[in-house]
Amino acid sequence: MGDTGADPLTECSSRLLEQERLIKTLTAEINGLKNPQTLERSPHLEELMEENARLQYRLNILKRSLQEDQPPCSRSMLNINQRLQEVFGEAIRASFPQVATPPMTVATTQQGRPGDYQCNSAMALAQLLKASGEKVSPRDVAQKILENLPENELVEKTEVAGPGFINIHLKKSFVSKLLSNLLINGVQPPALASRKKVVVDFSSPNIAKEMHVGHLRSTIIGDSLCRLFEFLGHEVVRLNHVGDWGTQFGMLIAHLQDKFPDYLTASPPIGDLQAFYKESKKRFDEEEDFKKRAYSCVVRLQSKEPEFIQAWNLICDVSRTEFQRVYDCLEVQLTERGESFYQDLMKIVIQELKDKGVLEFDEGRHILFVPGHSVPLTVVKSDGGFTYDTSDLAAIHHRLFQEKAHTIIYVTDSGQSTHFQLVFAAAQMLGWYDPLVTRVEHAGFGVVLGEDKKKFKTRSGDTVRLMDLLEEGLKRSMDKLKDKERDKVLSPEEMTQAQRSVAMGCIKYADLSHNRINDYIFSFDKMLDDRGNTAAYLLYALTRIRSISRLASLDAVALRAAASTTPVLLDHDREWKLGRCILRFPEVLQKVLEDLLLHPLCDFLYELATTFTDFYDSCYCVEKDRLTGEVIKINMWRMLLCEATAIVMEKGFEILGITPVHRM
Repeated sequence: MGDTGADPLTECSSRLLEQERLIKTLTAEINGLKNPQTLERSPHLEELMEENARLQYRLNILKRSLQEDQPPCSRSMLNINQRLQEVFGEAIRASFPQVATPPMTVATTQQGRPGDYQCNSAMALAQLLKASGEKVSPRDVAQKILENLPENELVEKTEVAGPGFINIHLKKSFVSKLLSNLLINGVQPPALASRKKVVVDFSSPNIAKEMHVGHLRSTIIGDSLCRLFEFLGHEVVRLNHVGDWGTQFGMLIAHLQDKFPDYLTASPPIGDLQAFYKESKKRFDEEEDFKKRAYSCVVRLQSKEPEFIQAWNLICDVSRTEFQRVYDCLEVQLTERGESFYQDLMKIVIQELKDKGVLEFDEGRHILFVPGHSVPLTVVKSDGGFTYDTSDLAAIHHRLFQEKAHTIIYVTDSGQSTHFQLVFAAAQMLGWYDPLVTRVEHAGFGVVLGEDKKKFKTRSGDTVRLMDLLEEGLKRSMDKLKDKERDKVLSPEEMTQAQRSVAMGCIKYADLSHNRINDYIFSFDKMLDDRGNTAAYLLYALTRIRSISRLASLDAVALRAAASTTPVLLDHDREWKLGRCILRFPEVLQKVLEDLLLHPLCDFLYELATTFTDFYDSCYCVEKDRLTGEVIKINMWRMLLCEATAIVMEKGFEILGITPVHRM
């Protein structure tokens, strides 16, 4: 039989529903046949009962088949914090049904304090009860919560501490089982309720201008957010909203015509587009005739005359080639959809605004006021041209109605925050989206500062070219590796891989490990330091873990096989601490997803690496003969802890856009 293209899972579900329907029908008929009043008229009772038993048997087979086809919950990494919130939430609702929306707070216990997690809801609940006339102490509230705690698979014991904190101790058998599942199934994303369409707008350089350090943060942060959404199973559209339209193209085309009059037949050798742009801008500012011709070129470009479209494409292609060098170096993928893409849609959006009667005429301009905002959006200039406001309205309209996005993230500097809040408010006012249903958010970031704490520039005061910065990072990375004499133990190919891993990893991590909202100081010396919370330290830590597996002659396949037969023992306090730390990965990702702040993931990876170091210093994984150096014993459960640490670190690196190497 040929492939019909049907989804086996859907087909199995449909058959199951049909079988259940038939069983209900037959059961009703059999019950009717069993009625003494109708029994004499029912010669087929035995036949129907046999058919019902047969269908029931087939139904059980289908149910088992459906369960096997569906990815079981155990394959996904469990968010322990979220599960504890469910358990304690049930207890709180049972204890205090009169509280409509009870507070729910579960946090990881701080180091040195008893318990693994802590429920801190009792104090807030006591305040709510007091406000409604019930006087009860937070400790009594906490005790009542514990009395109603449902049976569950993860809590070993609890205790009330201090003014009403509930200390939660996890079952070691439960943590061990989760670690085994992680090792057998790999780092799987938490179970996804529904797959959503996510649009991330990031990087966004301007055509004919070189990418500079100001584009670095948008590109790195945006790529990492995309990687997170992709890992979680969402459909992600990575948009590069480049500036590829506007007045500047008039002067560029006019200058192109003068400098390379045969550009239509011979590709002009524009080696330095930045210099070309500066030349045309100087002429635009100083030569009146050139300025007039530049405006004329803009009109003819907007009229889409073939000759001017060809010149525009030529300039755009030169820029794209330069942009791609940066993206290749950073291993970032984007889909370009510049301002030119939205030109026709802008007219449609403006017509919609006119039809809705929301535009006001002000000194020749068409403006849009949004309730609660004193500054309007200018959608049509006095000369009839469009603005950034117009293109951003058209862009959000396209993403909502054409892309049908559930989540839209804009990654630009914080200086554009007011503009985007105004665009979002306008889209809501126009009824384009409901913020309770669709997430539209601006992920703003601070500026990059030099070590003098001033805006990062070259010694001559120019903006730092991004490609120059990346190449400098590669050079310093190689110098650092040679200083450590890694060239004596690594092949030339391994040296190149390590160079790129350290250089790009350190540049990305230095950015992502800081709160994106704040400015951060760019320092090659600090980011390449292999001590402290840096990519260099973490990359070395991972290669160290991998070297332990090589010492034990165990590869990933062997360790995965061992995980299905060897329980992960957690008797030593360092084993227990490391096991719990590994399993916090899903709750860290959930926090990043909620806040769009990536530094908690960096903090987690650093904590995981240092926790592993404490474990490895205290717990023998591979025991060797002191005289011969031969391996005499492998503590497999500890090797499994090493592997679990490594695969979680690797997944964290992947989300951050960092490529580790196994030897460094």
